[in-house]
Amino acid sequence: MTVEGKLRAAIVGSTGYGGVELIRLLQNHPDIEVTSVISSSSAGEPIENGFPHLTGIIQRNLDGVDPAEIAGRADVVFTATPSGVSAKLVPQLLEAGLKVVDLSGDFRLKDGAEYEQWYKHPAPPQAYLEQAVYGLCEVFGERAAGVDFISNPGCYPTATLLGLIPALKAGWIKHDSIIIDAKSGVSGAGRGTSLMVHFAEINENLKAYKINKHQHIPEIEQVLTEIAGEKVTVTFTTHLVPMNRGIMSTMYAGMNGNYSEQDFVELYREYYEGRPFVRVRGAGVVPATKEVSGSNYCDIGFATDARTGRVTIVSVIDNIVKGAAGQAIQNLNLMMGWEETRGLGYTPVYP
Repeated sequence: MTVEGKLRAAIVGSTGYGGVELIRLLQNHPDIEVTSVISSSSAGEPIENGFPHLTGIIQRNLDGVDPAEIAGRADVVFTATPSGVSAKLVPQLLEAGLKVVDLSGDFRLKDGAEYEQWYKHPAPPQAYLEQAVYGLCEVFGERAAGVDFISNPGCYPTATLLGLIPALKAGWIKHDSIIIDAKSGVSGAGRGTSLMVHFAEINENLKAYKINKHQHIPEIEQVLTEIAGEKVTVTFTTHLVPMNRGIMSTMYAGMNGNYSEQDFVELYREYYEGRPFVRVRGAGVVPATKEVSGSNYCDIGFATDARTGRVTIVSVIDNIVKGAAGQAIQNLNLMMGWEETRGLGYTPVYP
């Protein structure tokens, strides 16, 4: 801890969107001081060279990735790295005595063989897969208290799981009928350049991608299976839309009974009572991505159809905040025994 009594935080992957969002949010956290911003590709350069908006706010050079040096500067490390990187780095950080919140997908799946099938990288050691606490705060928050290692959920799974779990747990939807239509802003593809995110390719365009092959499928199914107590499989289609931020996950499922929109509203409000970052809309009110932009909120709405016996659940988040950096800070708050809203009281940016 620093002399001011604050927790010292290092951010690995500070030149990506998730890393720089962590910097933005942590500037207003009363109990945390960012003491190291780290990048393997830009070590030694001032961070403002890559992110001019940080000029006069974060005046430091980027550090290299050295676990021993990180341990000398920090108490907790956020690893906002591409998949495959954290698998090698996180065990070293934990062995150095650091607390870790990992934003990559490397420790979300408990089955190493399944990880290798979907992520196309060698799996981390099984002991670390078992140690990692899956940090979906509103569902598994009590598991985070006092632990040293949390695996932050993916952006698509966060929106999807928060939208499905209360109905699945109550037995209101058929677990073999779930179809998920998810859409993300371009920042979800990361800061790297590719033809897919080239302006002329994505502007005024809508693209489906990784149909039935997205690496978040087994993560969603793993959690839903745990909730249901039996194997759950889903149809999951992702789309890239020409906006910067936001995820809308629209989910369709057959109902096990005759439930109204108001029934779903009451069920979800009871389930998420006391969890300030989930806002359940009233009957007939469907949320939009702009309404959560820049914030750690997840907003959920419903439409039931007596004619087809199905419910449509719409869940929206900011993919970089609730889907990444914001939830990571929420997880650290729970880990440390602080109020989970600490440092996250941001009103959505509108319009």
